[in-house]
Amino acid sequence: RFLLLYLPISDFVYLMLNKPQGCVSAVYDKKYPVVTEFVPEEYEHFEVYPVGRLDIDTEGLLILTNDGQFAHEMTSPKKDVYKRYFAVLDKPMEEKDVEIFAGGMEFKEFTAKSAKLEITENPNEVYIEIAEGKFHQVKRMFKAIGMEVIYLKRISMGKLKLDDTLMLGDYRELTAQEIAQIGGNV
Repeated sequence: RFLLLYLPISDFVYLMLNKPQGCVSAVYDKKYPVVTEFVPEEYEHFEVYPVGRLDIDTEGLLILTNDGQFAHEMTSPKKDVYKRYFAVLDKPMEEKDVEIFAGGMEFKEFTAKSAKLEITENPNEVYIEIAEGKFHQVKRMFKAIGMEVIYLKRISMGKLKLDDTLMLGDYRELTAQEIAQIGGNV
C-alpha cells in the first residue's frame, strides 16, 4: 500500500527583490531594463509584476507577484500600508522638519498624508515612512522644504522588511509566514 500525500500548490507567487538602481518597476519598457528581468525562467509562467513602483534611481525592497488582490491591498492609499525608506540628503535635517512631515504636505495634484520622519545621528541621513506612493513622492516632499535626495532605498513595506542578505538584483520567495503576515494567499 502507498499513502499519497497531496500538497496544495498555490497559483500565486510572491518574490522579494532587492531592486538595484538603473531599472524600472515595470514588466516591459522600451528604454530601460525592467525588474522582471531579474526573475528566472522557472517563475515566468507565473507572470509576476511589481507591487507598486520604485523610481529608476531608487533601490531596495520590491515585491513581485501575480496576486492582484494582494497588490491592491499593499498599494491602495486607503489601506495605510506604510513604506519605510532610508534617505541621504544634500543638507542636514532639523527637528522642526519632523513636524512639517507629520503635518502632511500639499502638492498640486494631491495632499500627502502624514509622514513619519526619523533623523539619524548624521542629520543628512533619515528614515521616512509614507502610506502612499505617489510619483516621486519622497523626493518631492524633501524638495518642498529645500532639500535634495542623493540616495534613496526602500527598506520595508508594512511588516515586511528587506532581507539584508539579498545583494542588489537578488531575489527570494517570501516565506509562508511573511506572506501571512502581510496578507497574501498562502
